Order: sequence, then structure tokens, then C-alpha cells
Amino acid sequence: MLSNLMSWQITLPIALAAAVIGYLLGSIPFGLILTRAAGLGDVRSIGSGNIGATNVLRTGNRKLAAATLLLDALKASAAAWIVGYFLGEQAAIIAGFFAFVGHLFPVWIGFKGGKGVATYIGTLLGVAPIMVVLFAAVWLAVAVTTRYSSLSALVAMLVIPVALLILGNEKVAAVMALMTIISYWKHRANISRLMGGTESKIGAKG
Repeated sequence: MLSNLMSWQITLPIALAAAVIGYLLGSIPFGLILTRAAGLGDVRSIGSGNIGATNVLRTGNRKLAAATLLLDALKASAAAWIVGYFLGEQAAIIAGFFAFVGHLFPVWIGFKGGKGVATYIGTLLGVAPIMVVLFAAVWLAVAVTTRYSSLSALVAMLVIPVALLILGNEKVAAVMALMTIISYWKHRANISRLMGGTESKIGAKG
């Protein structure tokens, strides 16, 4: 798959434009914005300390968590859709990837963001929408069985690049595989807690 990353037909200015647009959209910290607007304080002070929907859920506000999930996903989708419309399909993939990077490392809050699950889904929606159904099915199956949100996401993110590769969508598969690796690194504390049996389950408050 690495060879596919090196063989794209896209000019450097277009790639850079896609990256910048994607990053700026992805770096909007909706979890932090929404919890503060709702008077719940800084979501980074509870649970895992990140700004994603799973941690927002630990405030006990399910509607706010759902809104965070939706907005974090749509910012990546919007990056892919907007850039794809004006600059083409390959630029859309780059924009989705950098929206994911922006969510993980947002410039506005010291490069300390979320773990990328929602923006991973949003990127899929933008460049390979049918894969969102597979992601959701895998996530739900693992979540119902284990009640671990992190484990559900980790398994789903492992399945997606393989499925894309099997379907022949090699460029997207390569990018999603890279995103999976990065997200696994961001989830390293969750992986450690899962192995130790101390990971918080779905619905648990901070």
C-alpha cells in the first residue's frame, strides 16, 4: 500500500491547499466548545482528558456527546467534500487525512486534541461512504459484547483498511491504514487500561 501513497497524480500546490483546509477544519475543538457553552466546564478535566465524544459522554450529557460526535465527524467530511468538489478526488483524501490530523493536534489548544475516531468516520463518509456502514456494524457488535468504546473503535479501525484493500480501493486503504496506526498510538493509554482491566466502560461518568 505504501507504493500507492507515492504514485498519486496531484500537484504540490493542490496537495498543500487540501492539507491546510483539512487541518484548519479538523482542528476545531467541538467537544471543548460545546461543553463550555453548556456550562459543564473543561471536558479535559474529566475521564480520559481528551475532547472527543466518548469523554463528553462522561459528563452525563448524551445529547452533547452525540452533537460532538456528529460535528467532529462532519468537519472531516466537509473538508473532503469541499476540497473534492474544487480540487478533485485525490485532494479530498488528503483533506480528510489532515482533518484527522487537525483533530488530534489542534493548533488552538496546544496541539492536544482527541483520538480521532469521529474524524476517522467523517473521512470515510467523505471519501468511501459505504465503509461507514461497516465501521458502525463492527463498532456496535464489539460495543454490545464488551461495553468498551475504545476497543470497539480499535477493532473497527483495523477492519476498514483491510476491507478497502479487498474492494480494490488501494489509495484510500493506504491512507486509512496510516490513520489507524496513528489512532492506535493516540489510544495507547486505552490499550494499556484494556489489558489491565481498568478501562472505563460506555456510560461511565468521569
